[in-house]
Parts: sequence; C-alpha cells; structure tokens
Amino acid sequence: MKIDHIGIAVESLDQALAPYRDCLGLEAGDVDEVEDQGVRVAMLPVGETRIELLEPTRDDSPVRKFLTRRGPGIHHIAVEVDNIEETLDRFRAAGARLINDTPQTGAGGSRIAFIHPSSVGGVLLELVQHGR
Repeated sequence: MKIDHIGIAVESLDQALAPYRDCLGLEAGDVDEVEDQGVRVAMLPVGETRIELLEPTRDDSPVRKFLTRRGPGIHHIAVEVDNIEETLDRFRAAGARLINDTPQTGAGGSRIAFIHPSSVGGVLLELVQHGR
C-alpha cells in the first residue's frame, strides 16, 4: 500500500500549475475531466506519488463546495489499494462513515471511493484501485 496522490483544490488549473512547473520543474500529463465528480484534474508526478490539482467544472461539484467553505488547499489524501471492495467492507465493518458505498470512476479510469473525514481523524480519505 502507498500514498497514490494528494488532492489539492484550486480555482484554476492554469494558475495553479505555474509554480509547480516553473519553480519545481514538474510536468502535468494530460488534463482529465471526471464528469461524475465535476472536476478537471492535472496529475503531477513527484517520486512514487503524485500531486493532483482539482478544478471544479460546475457549482454542485464537491470541490466547488470545498473551495467555497475553505478556499484553495489540500482536499484529500488518496491511498492505493489492491481490492477496493474488500477495503470498503473493512471500513463498513469498523463502523466508518462512507461517502461512496460502491466504487466510482476516477481520473485515468481508476476506481475510487471516499471515506468521510469524521471516520479518519478529520482527513478526507480516497481509496484508489488502478486497473482491473
């Protein structure tokens, strides 16, 4: 298991990418739009993990709601898991509050699910399973 990425909510991908690109030399791959989540996503590789910049594409996006309440900043931490259903079952059995009862489609076609911050020490936790 490893940290897959750290999600950062931003108002504008173009503006947010500048310091990562110009000062750190990080390059984003293709920008991906995740219609179900209402976001545009840019992934910046940093070693074995990535920084995910999230720009809302509509007013009812969870990222838009986050930005309205808190402003730009760290939105979530994502952990890569081998079997997302089994991991969700373990959280469910432990009494955790799940945001997603079943996996959703995430950036790059990954399977994702979120665990509510109230169940994980105040941090929004994303489970990510790549490929299948």
